[in-house]
Amino acid sequence: MILHTVTSGETLTAVANRYGVPVRNLAADNGVTVPEQLPVGMVLLVAEPLATHTVTAGETLYAIAKRYGISLRTLWRNNLFLTGSADLRAGDILYLDVKAERIGGYSVGGYVYPFVQRPLLEQTMPLISGIMPFTYGFREDGSLLDLNDEEIINTAFRYSVSPVMHLSTLTENGNFSTALARALFASPEAEARLTEELLATLRKKGYYALDVDFEFLGAENAEAYATFLSRLRTRMNAEGFPVLAALAPKTSDDQAGALYEGHDYAAIGEAVNSVLLMTYEWGYTYGPPMAVSPIMPVRRVVEYALTRIPAKKIFLGISNYGYDFVLPYVQGTSRARSISVEEAILLAGQVGAEIMYDESAQAPFFDYTDDGTQHRVWFEDARSLSARLRLMPEYGLRGALYWNFMRPNPQNLALINSLLYPQTLNLW
Repeated sequence: MILHTVTSGETLTAVANRYGVPVRNLAADNGVTVPEQLPVGMVLLVAEPLATHTVTAGETLYAIAKRYGISLRTLWRNNLFLTGSADLRAGDILYLDVKAERIGGYSVGGYVYPFVQRPLLEQTMPLISGIMPFTYGFREDGSLLDLNDEEIINTAFRYSVSPVMHLSTLTENGNFSTALARALFASPEAEARLTEELLATLRKKGYYALDVDFEFLGAENAEAYATFLSRLRTRMNAEGFPVLAALAPKTSDDQAGALYEGHDYAAIGEAVNSVLLMTYEWGYTYGPPMAVSPIMPVRRVVEYALTRIPAKKIFLGISNYGYDFVLPYVQGTSRARSISVEEAILLAGQVGAEIMYDESAQAPFFDYTDDGTQHRVWFEDARSLSARLRLMPEYGLRGALYWNFMRPNPQNLALINSLLYPQTLNLW
């Protein structure tokens, strides 16, 4: 894996020729849709093939895999232009093997909404071990609200990926309901009904595990939440289902704020099989311009978590998006636009912005002006994502979960392929 920083006037073809790789493969690995408009400062991930095969007329992906004794999953991982399909055309150059810099084998997964685009889902599946359709809800009486997740689950099965059922207190208006959680904790009947309906759904749809995400509970509900999770885990584990719980990004026991106070790291870490540290959203829609997941705050959350929860239970949260902030920032008024990594790079090329890299935050950004209004865009690239993934071996963590896989970022998939050994999801 080579990380090449684009200089003024460089084209994708020039970079591909420099490293002796096909333009199509390089474009697919980096989500480049306008090869002649590479922004200065953009980082291209160059996968270095160790062995290749040029497709001839009539050849199938299955026959090629059999000929070389490799799996379809390996071909999909090495060749993102296939987008997880078996479609080939004569002249395609397939990477049979690529030079890798493996940091270990880790469980990697992420979240998607039911309306995720199918080609994107199929391109992502060979690179991950778990997928979480977002999200199941419930009513005050404990009855479960269904989710149109069948296509995601069936796709997961086709690619040997473990689907994980996601339960939250998120309501139709997009907010986490403290009142709904409080009502559940206060009613043994509602809790019993929810538990049994969860089990029935897990069994019926073939889910591997349960992921619980109750947010903004406040200190008054912290103990009840941990107790609920403990009872839930006991029941789920007895039926063969591990339980994961999402945790707000805390750095101390007494961190103020309803988001943080409702999550007792020690109690929840004891109550469940695994936890997800939601280490993102320092830069967010209503906040000041900054990186979504600056490396030092992420480290502080991990280091605090390790004082309360065993490393083998911890999954790191990874952001897979960015924000377009308007300058100057006005608290209570400013609102940043969420932007995909692919959109950010395309925008930088369109406006002629140079992409810079903040070493302290370990994140890329650029500035531009639109109709007299100044903007700053923070997003992720192979450098920033690599810095966060490398925290897993440094701290001995179990794996990583992405928020989210809804928008294309093939460079991240190519990075996973270069850094991580494929591994099945393990939440126990």
